[in-house]
Amino acid sequence: MSQTKKGIQIAIDRGGTFCDVIAKIPGQPDYVFKLLSVDPQNYKDAPVEGIRRVLEKATNEKIPKGKKLSLELIQSIRMGTTVATNALLERKGAKVLLVTTKGFKDVLLIGNQTRPHIFDLTAKKLGHLYYQVLEIDERVTIAGFSEGGGENLKVDVESDSELRESVTGDIVRVIKEPDYTKVTADLQEIYRQGEIKTIALSLLHAYAYPQHEAKVAEIAKKIGFEVSVSHELQPMLGFVNRTSSTVADAYLSPVINEYVRNFGAGFEGGLDAFGNKLLFMQSNGGLCPWYKFTGLKAILSGPAGGMVGFGVTCYDDISKKATIGFDAGGTSTDVSRYAGNLEHIYETVVSEINLQTPQLDISTVAAGGGSMLFWKNGMFVTGPESAGSDPGPACYRKGGPLTVTDANLFLNRLLPDFFPNIFGPTQDQPLDYELTAEKFRALTDEINKDKAEEGIILTPEEVASGFLKVAIESMARPIRNLTEAKGFETALHNLASFGGSGGQFAVSLAKNLGISHVAIHKYSSLLSAHGIQLADIVIEKQSPASFTYSLENFAAIDNKIKYLITSAQKDCEEQNLLGFKTRLEILLNMRYVGSDTHLLIPVTKGEYDADKKFITRHKNEFGFNLDRKVLVDDVQVLLHVESDDKEKYNPYQEFAKLENKNSYLAPSKIQKNIYFETEGWLESSVYFLPDLQKGLVIKGPSIIIDNTQTILVEPRSKAAILTDHILIEVEQEKKPELSRTTIDPIQLSVFGHRFMSVAEQMGRTLQQTAISTNIKERLDFSCAIFDSNGDLIANAPHIPIHLGSMSYAVKAQIELWKGKLQHGDVLVSNHPKAGGSHLPDITVITPVLDESNNPLFWTASRGHHADIGSIAAGSMPPNSKTIYDEGAAIITHKLCDKGVFDEEGVIKILVEEPAKYPGGSGTRTLSDNISDLKAQVAANYKGITLLNRMVDEFTFEVIDLYMKGIQSTAEVSVRSLLKLAYKKFGGNKLKGVDYLDDGTAIALTVDIDPETGSALFDFSESGDEVYGNLNAPRAILYSAVLYILRCLISTDIPLNNGCLRPIEFSTREGSIVNPSYDAAVVGGNVETTQRIVDVMLKTFQAAAGSQGTCNNFTFGTNDSTKGISFGYYETICGGSGAGPTWDGQSVVQCHTTNTRMTDTELFEKRYPVLVHEYSVRQNSGGSGFHKGGDGVVRDIEFLYPLEVSCLMERRSLAPYGLLGGGEGARGINYWYQKLDDGGYRKKSLGGKCTVKVGTGDRIVIKTPGGGGFGELLSGELNFPVESSHPSVLTGSVGVRAITQQTN
Repeated sequence: MSQTKKGIQIAIDRGGTFCDVIAKIPGQPDYVFKLLSVDPQNYKDAPVEGIRRVLEKATNEKIPKGKKLSLELIQSIRMGTTVATNALLERKGAKVLLVTTKGFKDVLLIGNQTRPHIFDLTAKKLGHLYYQVLEIDERVTIAGFSEGGGENLKVDVESDSELRESVTGDIVRVIKEPDYTKVTADLQEIYRQGEIKTIALSLLHAYAYPQHEAKVAEIAKKIGFEVSVSHELQPMLGFVNRTSSTVADAYLSPVINEYVRNFGAGFEGGLDAFGNKLLFMQSNGGLCPWYKFTGLKAILSGPAGGMVGFGVTCYDDISKKATIGFDAGGTSTDVSRYAGNLEHIYETVVSEINLQTPQLDISTVAAGGGSMLFWKNGMFVTGPESAGSDPGPACYRKGGPLTVTDANLFLNRLLPDFFPNIFGPTQDQPLDYELTAEKFRALTDEINKDKAEEGIILTPEEVASGFLKVAIESMARPIRNLTEAKGFETALHNLASFGGSGGQFAVSLAKNLGISHVAIHKYSSLLSAHGIQLADIVIEKQSPASFTYSLENFAAIDNKIKYLITSAQKDCEEQNLLGFKTRLEILLNMRYVGSDTHLLIPVTKGEYDADKKFITRHKNEFGFNLDRKVLVDDVQVLLHVESDDKEKYNPYQEFAKLENKNSYLAPSKIQKNIYFETEGWLESSVYFLPDLQKGLVIKGPSIIIDNTQTILVEPRSKAAILTDHILIEVEQEKKPELSRTTIDPIQLSVFGHRFMSVAEQMGRTLQQTAISTNIKERLDFSCAIFDSNGDLIANAPHIPIHLGSMSYAVKAQIELWKGKLQHGDVLVSNHPKAGGSHLPDITVITPVLDESNNPLFWTASRGHHADIGSIAAGSMPPNSKTIYDEGAAIITHKLCDKGVFDEEGVIKILVEEPAKYPGGSGTRTLSDNISDLKAQVAANYKGITLLNRMVDEFTFEVIDLYMKGIQSTAEVSVRSLLKLAYKKFGGNKLKGVDYLDDGTAIALTVDIDPETGSALFDFSESGDEVYGNLNAPRAILYSAVLYILRCLISTDIPLNNGCLRPIEFSTREGSIVNPSYDAAVVGGNVETTQRIVDVMLKTFQAAAGSQGTCNNFTFGTNDSTKGISFGYYETICGGSGAGPTWDGQSVVQCHTTNTRMTDTELFEKRYPVLVHEYSVRQNSGGSGFHKGGDGVVRDIEFLYPLEVSCLMERRSLAPYGLLGGGEGARGINYWYQKLDDGGYRKKSLGGKCTVKVGTGDRIVIKTPGGGGFGELLSGELNFPVESSHPSVLTGSVGVRAITQQTN
């Protein structure tokens, strides 16, 4: 953008520590500086103080502090701020009233019902943001349903007065209009009380039918409330995320408004004088005027500037090679990717708050200079805990711990002589090198003592360098997830490094990722401010849709686009922007029918090829396509008012044209010794950036410094000084040969990250490529890698009960197929006899073979299929007596033969075989089964590709050695835990027993050897195999034990087969935990495992009983008369048990499961159901010094005749309290049968039943609470259980990490 009269243009990024200012003053060089964001002794507001200094520089006149500033000389002020982010992280927002639909007051307390960290016994969630809730008695739902042929049942809008057309094109049913008189009275009373002035308004299905919300918002505004309205903020399907986003907006907007008002008070005429001169950076990477800047748009305000900055300044627009942005700070690091346009996502999570709003895909990782260093369980660990700025790293002289910054200082990668003396309690001392060196020597002594038996002796330099190597690996992992998970090879990128500490890590990170060029802009330490200066103003308009992308709907889609363009242009006019160059961006949010993977597809007006673009991109990103229709869920229009102030220099092209690339600048007069991993101490030059002329090339090793940054150029790399950049050419060194016999503890930590990354990317592939609700939304799946013997090496932290048992499934296949497998072969199994858990959990197993077809490794993925046949819809029959009642039972089958998928064989196994048994049926969801099996094959293939890449890099012998080493690490941790347990119980045997609802005992005796830390886990006193389905195969028993051991260790150890090496198991054949091969087991996997876990916690006296059930609930039909066939399965949350230091968490998934609940709006759109209530079951947790968590109430009405099944425990025996704590409430299930007169007949269902429900019938499920915990005796030994810290905070990488933990 430009104007005829040029004034001063100011860009400001107000960060958490520093406020960065860049000013363009006509006729003068850019004025660039930093000041402290908070310095109350010197100024009230940092940005106002920055502008005062700019005006002083421009006019060459002194302006007194505190004097109101004139805007006369200023053309524009552009700002990014972390005010909203900080308020969210610190929970310092406004008091908010959440106004929502009756029955859903706890929508955000429940969320998607998962616990944040699966191995965290406390199951602790951070608090919600609202202060009070008002429920409105109104109800809207989607008419009809889309699953299993439901879309073919016509809904005639003329036939029923309750039916209405909606914004999306769906037909909605308005069941109840609000009583607006009562709404008014309720709101007036709350307003009169004077405590709350801000409302978050979110009603069910308001994205499609906003009339109720609009009217309530109008009433609230008239009363005097500030109102955030869900359908105005984010009109998208998804009640939990839309409500969460609306509450966040209401919570943060007053903070933003107050900040903007206080800023405006520093100027003549106040805020009103600014007009459109004051612009703020939004999360979507565009600027907006101050009066349109709200809380939800402000979350990524600062980091968005950084992504725009490196996108404009560090992208090669000639070669089109994508650039990775690496913004390293003190406590965190932001990573992102730019390939010619800004990549957006719709959903992120910040501080456990789900946010649904268009934003740049920036992932914030808790890894920075302040990340603390630990020697844990024989491994080098960095973070996620940070020393922060106070006390800060050890070298800050405030009693802080060793950090990554200390490692850089100790190895002379940071030079204390060039830092100001601002450290120590009185802030007048230099960085303390000696204290750092002393601490590294002490830590080295500790490590060498632990490793003495292995003959490993490390120097302090090797230890510090090792921690840096692990820190680089922890920074590289999210970058790999960001790139490879989207189908892009990481090495085929450039790297743009910025932020305060980016230059220290940039070359090492580039080497780790195989990247050859690093671009560092001259303003790299304040690139966010520079990006804000270069950004476009963006006017964003969005509308929900529900269209198949086909000829008959093109006119409707075009009308939406036209309406949004007109609306955007009207905003443009109101902001006086009509004279500027503009650019339109039109995006369709598209997905396949039945899938939940959306892709934002850019379209051009008048062209109708969006489906082709979608299919091409889907194939590129996920490796497959589906023979299904493509849907449009949202239409988005972005009107860019373009900045004409873009960069003129392309650093890569400028470097290519340099004539003297191999002619190096002479060594500097200042020389420093710097330590490098492979070379040791090397004499290195130190250069001052302001003294270096354009065109010079500097050879590594060297350091380039200026007032705000330190850039390390490593040996064999070289740095070219360009017009606006330093471009570092990184030479990829040959990897040092690793020993094939001795494990290096540093490399062990690195391989730990690598193995986990493989499993994580497998999980990402499966989740994105699957079709069924179970795998897609509920994420009921797991992925893992195994060594040649079938021992578990690494798993993405998915469903705990899958992972311990998957190893036994792999080992069973190894025995069955020894010497018979070829490249491209894939196996499938689900039978308990072959290491299966229960039949719906189908395991797909793929060998990684060498040239002689010998297995090197194995990859496996297990997914819960919604239906595999059986005597009941959903394949979870509560009344099954043998395995043959429970559906398709596969001991082994070759799913792919030399790469060819055996669809015919799958149909025989899933359709024909189960139907042969009395009362049995074949699968009711064959299409989904086949799609999900193919997705599992694709996930395994992803793992194989990544493992083969590691073998190419390091050799098989090295990978195999470290796979064994990572298991030994886990083994040591478990032995230490068992020795602690021996001490806690005074050397006595540990004993515990609890009972299933039918009275069957689960009994455990643990006998520990205190010398070795080995133990016998004896379950032989458990009850007999039952004539029912609660039998638990041995593989499940091992999983439950593995899960509890990992929880009690609490620290982040690798979860693998090494955990079970110290354990010997004893079970009795024919018992409930070692049943016969044809015993029914469908309930054992989901119910008996919960009891096994509770018995173990009771035995170890670690925590009270949790709800002790998965509350399995299934429904479905196979109605051939109307062509309707589907199956649905969910597990329902309850209360978790209290412990010695924590209250139990309410409404959360416990222990062996962590599956999500399908969002209510999606649930009602896909299935013939109406949810009347989904709320906390008050006071159902047990009493005690620490109280047990509460269960939930779930009330569902059925709108079509269906078969419904419950398979639930804790309906007769309550969850136990511990050490004097009270029991949790038992669960209760009711069936309300609809009568002809409109009333209901109420029946108690018990925990296990199958019933045929009619239209209008309701099932009400009240889940159990958790047990309470009495007071602990002083001085009693405790297990080291503590709440977990997230290591990934935001962005698509953050969402992916949460996805992998919450299935």
